Amino acid sequence: MIEESGKRRRTMAEKRQLFMELRAQNFDVIRLSTYRTACKLRFVQKRCNLHLVDIWNMIEAFRDNGLNTLDNNTEINVSRLETIISSIYYQLNKRLPSTHQIGVDQSISLLLNFMIAAYDSEGHGRLTVFSVKAILATMCGGKILDKLRYIFSQVSDSSGFMVYAKFDQFLREVLKLPTTVFEGPSFGYTDHSTRTCFPPQKKIALNMFLDTIMADPPPQCLVWLPLMHRLAHVENVFHPVECSFCRCESMMGFRYRCQQCHSYQLCQNCFWRGHANGPHSNQHQMKEHSSWKSPAKKLSHAISKSLGCVPSREPHHPVFPEHSEKPLDLPHVAPARPLTNMNDAMVTHISSGAPTPTKRLHSSMDTASRVPDEHALISDYVTRLRTGTRLVEEEQKQTAQVAGSPHSSPSHGANRSIPMPVRSTSAGSTPTHVPQDSIAGLGDVQEAFAHGTRRNLRSDLLVAADSITNTMSSLVKELHSDDGADEEDDKIQNGKDRG
Repeated sequence: MIEESGKRRRTMAEKRQLFMELRAQNFDVIRLSTYRTACKLRFVQKRCNLHLVDIWNMIEAFRDNGLNTLDNNTEINVSRLETIISSIYYQLNKRLPSTHQIGVDQSISLLLNFMIAAYDSEGHGRLTVFSVKAILATMCGGKILDKLRYIFSQVSDSSGFMVYAKFDQFLREVLKLPTTVFEGPSFGYTDHSTRTCFPPQKKIALNMFLDTIMADPPPQCLVWLPLMHRLAHVENVFHPVECSFCRCESMMGFRYRCQQCHSYQLCQNCFWRGHANGPHSNQHQMKEHSSWKSPAKKLSHAISKSLGCVPSREPHHPVFPEHSEKPLDLPHVAPARPLTNMNDAMVTHISSGAPTPTKRLHSSMDTASRVPDEHALISDYVTRLRTGTRLVEEEQKQTAQVAGSPHSSPSHGANRSIPMPVRSTSAGSTPTHVPQDSIAGLGDVQEAFAHGTRRNLRSDLLVAADSITNTMSSLVKELHSDDGADEEDDKIQNGKDRG
């Protein structure tokens, strides 16, 4: 009896431990309920070490414990829930280096008691599979995009459209999280929660689901969810700016700049607590900055934007296919034999549309082997055309002798000219001096292109020039898209009118 009484007291102390630590953080002084809720749930996430568990690791844990084979309405007891949580943390320690191991037993105890407090407040000792998936998928680490894609898979049908009843069930479960940290009056579940997210009688596919939840602003009942992720991203962001209220010479986290008061900026602690001085008022509109951009970088960006070098903003997320795509037929994507040289690799990799047949690859390799370096000769020929030599006339004469006609079909030459731009662009600038005796290679070039069909070498070279232009254009677009991604990370979040 004494041992059971002591064990019961320890259990009650463990249940209260997380909430006592949460209260000690004094988050209730934050005047805005959105920030209060996000800060509290971020604290619970880190205290339970869930921020170290990626959403993909969580999905793997669900599968390892057989949750994916159970109906979402199936109930599991607390003992099985503890087994699931234990496997998550033991697998986590296997992934972490020995110097960063977590306390597994304490993490299990804290998370288990938090989940029981959130989903089994009446003490039935059972939780549904859907409740377990909802809380763990929401509170774990990882990208919000990946989380939302997994959540959509749980609330959609086989046709790829959201089922309103399932999404309503998800909101009913996930909104227990704010209620558990005493923010129920602001973000508790209501009968209107689903209608505030999506209009009824409308088919909601994945992209519309992501657009809605990741919008600015998101649905009111879930506004704390993307904010919790933004908090995680800015915790270690440094701003070399003085706070206009507390006079701290640097800021960590978010930075807020007034839209009416010149050079008036607040650190996140002062803004969250509603501090203001001088002519500034809490009624003024503020902009939320998640990064620091130096004046030099601002000037560079302004110049690039004025010159049209800054691409338009990309969507908040990639556009996913509405229906699942067929899996790749890998035996036809990869060549059936080991690659012997770069020519083979380039033909296989760059070929657009259907994969190149193996027979055509062999034919191309046999033709290329007739000259010591086919691509080098073509490059030399392009150079001589540019320097104004008599090679065009020579080419037309040889074409007439070998092919018997000045025209040929361009369809077969396109395939063989594909690898050439890769070689020519990697070779650097075109040489300005061409040896006179290099003209002897023209016969070999013509023979290589005329093998098995009639060719017009000049048309091939024009195709090659077009390929070079297209390749360089694609590279420039990729570079600009990388700059746009960096700019997206530095984007400014608009603060709301905090009246």
